Amino acid sequence: MTKADLIEIISGKTGIAKVDVLVILESYFVEVKETALSGEAVNVRTFGTFTTKKRAAKKGRNIVRQTEVFIPAHYIPYFKPAKEFMVALKSVPIKK
Repeated sequence: MTKADLIEIISGKTGIAKVDVLVILESYFVEVKETALSGEAVNVRTFGTFTTKKRAAKKGRNIVRQTEVFIPAHYIPYFKPAKEFMVALKSVPIKK
């Protein structure tokens, strides 16, 4: 599903104009990013928590050149699904 598909579905279910849904969705994404960048977590009840995790510095390998590279410590985005979301997901049958 793409963002355009999501906008189409939300607009159809709520009757809100697609342009307005786009503005709301974009504003939500911006706020989640800004909050995560500030070091805070965004908790959406029954869905999950968006936060960041710190990765320690480490040595990596450039396989093509056969050299070691130093990878500095950095943050990565992290999402932890809520318990309700996990329970619902586990009840979905596996598609073949």
